[in-house]
Amino acid sequence: MSTLTPPRSIRLLAISGSIRRESNCTAVLRSLPPLLPATANIDLFPLDDIPIYNADLDGDTPPEPVARLKKAIAEADGLVLCSPEYNYGMPGVLKNAIDWASRPGFASPLKGKPALVMTASPGTAGGVRAQAQIRDALAATLARPVVRQHVAIAGVGQRVRDGRLVDASTLEFVQAALHDLLLEIEMLARARS
Repeated sequence: MSTLTPPRSIRLLAISGSIRRESNCTAVLRSLPPLLPATANIDLFPLDDIPIYNADLDGDTPPEPVARLKKAIAEADGLVLCSPEYNYGMPGVLKNAIDWASRPGFASPLKGKPALVMTASPGTAGGVRAQAQIRDALAATLARPVVRQHVAIAGVGQRVRDGRLVDASTLEFVQAALHDLLLEIEMLARARS
């Protein structure tokens, strides 16, 4: 594993594709801070208040929850998304957030933003089919989904306890994925300087 030597503190934004109170995906995201180096921090942004996308409301003054989402994305160095899979695809709440954040087209806060995509499911495939949709949606916004082995957490219900991911091998795999995201962020920062 490459050594990470970031020149500054790295800010990550976590977004769960589930707004369920006992969401396994949100539990996975809440488990990430101890897996990060001291030079990185992560904040969880809830999607509960994001309205359904309506082009009539899109513009210089979007709804306040949307403005907060866009600002949080703009201020982050990278994104970590964790989503369930609904009927072989991504949940509408996550697609809706991506649609809002993608505006204005080709100049949104998602443009050039490194993003780690993870899925978690009670099923044996870990939600991997939703990953293709999430990656496609992010690519359409000109975001930069991290190219690596998919993080698809199967049987997630048995790997979460008391609102946190506790399975050691899964935590190790997730930590390696976070490391790849941080390396991507560092590489982009060096290229810009």
